Amino acid sequence: MSEAAPAPAPKVDPETLAIRTKPARAIRFRRGVIIAIAAMGSVSLMAVAWIALKPRVFSAVADRQELSEPSNRPSTDALNGLPATYGDAPKLGPPLPGDLGRPILESQRRMATETGGVTSDPSAQLAAQERERQLAELKAARESGVLVQGRTAPSPTATADTSAAPAPTASESSAPALDPDRDPNGQARKAQFVGTLDRAGDVNPHTLTASPSPYLLSAGSVISASLITGLRSDLPGLVTAQVISQVFDSPTGRILLIPQGSRLIGSYDSVVAFGQKRALIVWQRIILPDGSSLRIDNVPASDASGYAGLQDKVDFHSWALLKGVALSTLLGVGSELTVTGESDLVQAIRESTQQNVSRAGDQLTSRNLDIQPTITIRPGASVLLVVHKDLILAPWRG
Repeated sequence: MSEAAPAPAPKVDPETLAIRTKPARAIRFRRGVIIAIAAMGSVSLMAVAWIALKPRVFSAVADRQELSEPSNRPSTDALNGLPATYGDAPKLGPPLPGDLGRPILESQRRMATETGGVTSDPSAQLAAQERERQLAELKAARESGVLVQGRTAPSPTATADTSAAPAPTASESSAPALDPDRDPNGQARKAQFVGTLDRAGDVNPHTLTASPSPYLLSAGSVISASLITGLRSDLPGLVTAQVISQVFDSPTGRILLIPQGSRLIGSYDSVVAFGQKRALIVWQRIILPDGSSLRIDNVPASDASGYAGLQDKVDFHSWALLKGVALSTLLGVGSELTVTGESDLVQAIRESTQQNVSRAGDQLTSRNLDIQPTITIRPGASVLLVVHKDLILAPWRG
């Protein structure tokens, strides 16, 4: 017979099973301690800031000891050396002139020492005084200025008067000095223009002039036109425009002088400054439809608003300038590269090449900077001719 099966083990309570380790004990701080430490730190910071930012107060009351006992006291030896009474004071000699007194006194003492004392001979004293006077004049002549006014030497009175001359007033000394070399905006010329006085008088010397002709186009009249040819400021050339409105006489406004379809012939300035955006055009001739013409003296053209010159497109050649700068930068970087351990011949060849390349880059950049802007005016632009001088024409009989 088989043995009986062993009895099964009893079930274990699931709560007693440990499937993981116990977590570490958490460290806790007391809230009161943290608050106290933070409060003490804040108070300390406030105290330090208060002490650091406290204003310094200076006392306006001087010390009594400083007022009653001055620090600079004369020494006892200096007091002992002074005379006890006014009678013991040394006797002073005759007054000597200005800055020459000290040299004269030293000379007299030196002469007295050499002769063994002051002589009582009047003639010797006069000779000594004359000699001293000559020495004083010689010294004054050596120390005098080099400027001469007139043919005679200035007297002491004149010198005193010159030294007592009044100094320039504050307005004269405070006036700004105009330096044309350092005046890029022409402020000196503007100030001169404002300060220019009209010395012609208050009455106009000119009289009323009668009209020289009934067929007169007075100064200030406007002739409207439209460009037939365009212009580009790279090269000089001619400009042609066509009158788009009829022009009548100035006295009556009824007589037709310049018909529609007349031509204006002129030229433009091809020299353009850096930053210039307007082209300068001058008109030189007016050609009528019948072939007759009238020469005018370089009348500047204006745009439709009356501003001198015409404006359309401007090319500053920025792209070419940027390319030149980039190429010059690359060449400059290449010229600064060095290689260690090379022979003298290779180093000389490399330095010569780098210098030539750097010089070429600088010249390229300067050439690009010298390129003047290009102004382009397209055909069809509106243009005005403002008459500057009276024009005498014939009535149009077309």
